[in-house]
Amino acid sequence: MSLIHLFLFVGLVSLEAAASFSPGSRSILRDIGSNNADQKDNALELNATNFDSVFQDSPAKYAVLEFFAHWCPACRNYKPHYEKVARLFNGADAVHPGVVLMTRVDCALKMNVNLCDKFSINHYPMLFWAPPKKFVGGSWGPKQEKSEISVVDEWRTADLLLNWINKQIGSSYGLDDQKFGNLLTNISDQEQISQAIFDIEEATEEAFDIILSHKAIKSSETSASFIRFLQLLMAHHPSRRCRTGSAEILVNFDDICPSGECSYDQESGGKDTLRNFHICGKDVPRGYYRFCRGSKNETRGFSCGLWVLMHSLSVRIEDGESQFAFTAICEFINNFFMCDDCRRHFHDMCLSVKTPFKKSRDIVLWLWSTHNKVNERLKKDEDSLGTGDPKFPKMIWPPKQLCPSCYLSSTEKNIDWDHDEVYKFLKKYYGQKLVSVYKKNGDSVSKEEVVAAAEEMAVPTNALVVPVGAALAIALASCAFGALACYWRTQQKNRKYYHNPHYLKRYNSNYMVMNTFSNTESEREKER
Repeated sequence: MSLIHLFLFVGLVSLEAAASFSPGSRSILRDIGSNNADQKDNALELNATNFDSVFQDSPAKYAVLEFFAHWCPACRNYKPHYEKVARLFNGADAVHPGVVLMTRVDCALKMNVNLCDKFSINHYPMLFWAPPKKFVGGSWGPKQEKSEISVVDEWRTADLLLNWINKQIGSSYGLDDQKFGNLLTNISDQEQISQAIFDIEEATEEAFDIILSHKAIKSSETSASFIRFLQLLMAHHPSRRCRTGSAEILVNFDDICPSGECSYDQESGGKDTLRNFHICGKDVPRGYYRFCRGSKNETRGFSCGLWVLMHSLSVRIEDGESQFAFTAICEFINNFFMCDDCRRHFHDMCLSVKTPFKKSRDIVLWLWSTHNKVNERLKKDEDSLGTGDPKFPKMIWPPKQLCPSCYLSSTEKNIDWDHDEVYKFLKKYYGQKLVSVYKKNGDSVSKEEVVAAAEEMAVPTNALVVPVGAALAIALASCAFGALACYWRTQQKNRKYYHNPHYLKRYNSNYMVMNTFSNTESEREKER
């Protein structure tokens, strides 16, 4: 009998302990009783007490909110699908961190009844979509008009839900995506830079998104600045699809932005709005950042991708385009980079240039030197405030591991550079090593495609070694580009504003940028 009493006593104690939990602890009891007690959920389960604070503090750009009931068989069957998507975005091992916050609320708990009522939950599960802060103190009703919280209508499988999310944010995530991690595990491996093509595409698209969200093209001056940068991208962006997208915007620019005043409202009538265009296409992955991925969500990423873009542009221009490229980059950062301190510092360095650039080598080395100065300044701030990325501290570039010949001598306080060697390194690193090998429609990239892309992106050093097939492809591409340039110049004749020469003088340009672009095209036509 004593043994029976002991079992009864243990059972009563267990029930009493269970009863002492708050209503939100039912999930704990369910986990204890399940066979998957060690399996960690990726979706964040919220309740009435932490609902607002979690959404308020979330760094994610978007959020999915699922309302369910733990007793609902359909909800239990759907959970594995929801978790497949949540693993991409939530937790320390997220594949695409900081993009979408995946959350759940159990309406079967008494503490959540009022919360579920605010969202008019009448069946399970129900999924909602919005930027996280829109859920703070938010509500939803079936007859509610102009709500920024929308119902997810395609969710019944993991594939359907992820496809729906991709449509909302213009991404192309897949359920099989794996975490690329931080690729610069070996700083002496020059092949790492080839992955940066993905980051350049994403940084280009993100820069375009920032211009749209801030409606930053608002005058003839900013419009002219945007045009010059697009011209630079159209001719020299390392990604084919970004060159195509830039050209498409340029061709339609007069209709989109008459007299420099752009239309941003999607509801204002279809095609005549800047939001209808994607500078690198609709399928550019977002939140991927491979070469530029930091060890924390708030480090590296966009700023790193933008720097790599500028370096890659600088090594691809011809001598006659050097001042044009310098002006286009300086104006773009000054008008469209929204970090005020960074913008002002970069602007001051642009103004410090007193002599127009005549050689492409000049802008390649100027941008390299400028980047090192920025890194040196930011390193001091980050070291004193503890805000840097511990795995990717700011450094002087390139390190000796990557380019020992770039160093004539070095001390703790001073480096004597061999600028000829630095120039050769930069041309190779941001030119030949940076290839466009993005995947199309989820297909794997073959070795032949990688080689072809590398040949396309390589900076030619000897015209005699170009294969006949490649030469023919280049000739056809040149003809197409020439035709597009002619069409673009024809449209320019009808433009109602002129480039401001006083603005260009701030960057010491002694000639009109559009003339520089036209002259460069004429020189290329002669070469052909």
